[in-house]
Amino acid sequence: MKNVIGSATGKPRPAGGDRGRVEKQNVSMTGSRALQAGGFVCGHKIGRGLWEGASAQQWGDWEWQFRNRVRSLKQLASVINTPVESLAACRPVTKTYPLAITPYYLSLMDAAEGDDPLRGQCFPDPRELDLSLGEEADDPLGEETAMPVPGLIHRYPDRCLLIVTNACAVYCRHCNRKRIWGDEKHRGVREWLQPMIDHVARTPSLREVIISGGDPLLLSDGLLECLLGALRAIPHVEVLRIGSRAPVTLPMRVTPELAVMLKRHRPLWFNTQFNHVREITPESTRACERLLMAGIPVSNQSVLLKGINDDYETMRDLLIGLERISVRPYYLFQCDPVRGVNHFRAEIRGGMEIMEKLRQNVSGLCLPRYVLDCPGGRGKIPLQHSFHSAHGGAGIDKHSFDKRDRMD
Repeated sequence: MKNVIGSATGKPRPAGGDRGRVEKQNVSMTGSRALQAGGFVCGHKIGRGLWEGASAQQWGDWEWQFRNRVRSLKQLASVINTPVESLAACRPVTKTYPLAITPYYLSLMDAAEGDDPLRGQCFPDPRELDLSLGEEADDPLGEETAMPVPGLIHRYPDRCLLIVTNACAVYCRHCNRKRIWGDEKHRGVREWLQPMIDHVARTPSLREVIISGGDPLLLSDGLLECLLGALRAIPHVEVLRIGSRAPVTLPMRVTPELAVMLKRHRPLWFNTQFNHVREITPESTRACERLLMAGIPVSNQSVLLKGINDDYETMRDLLIGLERISVRPYYLFQCDPVRGVNHFRAEIRGGMEIMEKLRQNVSGLCLPRYVLDCPGGRGKIPLQHSFHSAHGGAGIDKHSFDKRDRMD
């Protein structure tokens, strides 16, 4: 196929419950005290720390945020005001799984709380190298074996997923693709993208293309628009999807200009990942609002994370908060058996109990589907209660593994 990516315009960019917080009351909001806060004043908030000299304009510039990410244990120790020697156990971890956290996302955390739910998602942890269970794998979903061309995952007849970059604004420690963080392949450039476009063009059964990574919003506006335009020009491609955590970890990336550009490529759906209500801030709300005002539906795909959001109140507050900002709760994923994330994996039974309590107490608009992505690339299956009236009520009897109910 003719090279349709063209040249990019512009400069390419590099490819629980709540503990220990003082809450502000807002009687105009409903829900728990945590949700009523609408925001939190941490007792020892990290704040801007290393970046006290930054202007408001710099702080709101996504490229400045990206350039000034915390990438080393020395920087991290400085930010949380602790001796770097106290993080010595994390040195082997960062050699295997790199560290990257934006100043913005750090500013939402409590420096004094080791079990802060945002800190737990992005600080390196020695448990990432614990392989005691022996059942984890770098690629448990079999993505690498489902790639007809590098970077393109084609597991389902009518849709595929493109890994357009391995870069992220924040490296989330529970990521199911953490195997690619240190990959030196030249992802995020035209030469990487073109073979994937060519495969989509010569495969008429593909009607939907999911653009993922890494985080595809770390591509420049110009390169991202060229990619979207090339895919939109393929007659059999009907729907495009973008998967990005930028609204949560780098919300200033969703600029008015980006929203206008994305609007030109509708029908376009946007999936993001809020895992805790404290990630719903004025900045992240504004990012989602810009997408919504451009006519782009925004859905959320949370991960059930042990010690982060694996209790009813925390999950309820998150889902109600998402409904308030018009972001649809889409999936709640059981954490995958990926090497380096076992300490995040909550019990399925507990997840099912949370979902049952949610079904009894919150609006249907707030309810995601609790699913397990089957190892070996066999698709998603719903995890749900089985009801037996003969026993006088609900009982957790089995998981629903109906092949007809696989999802993506």
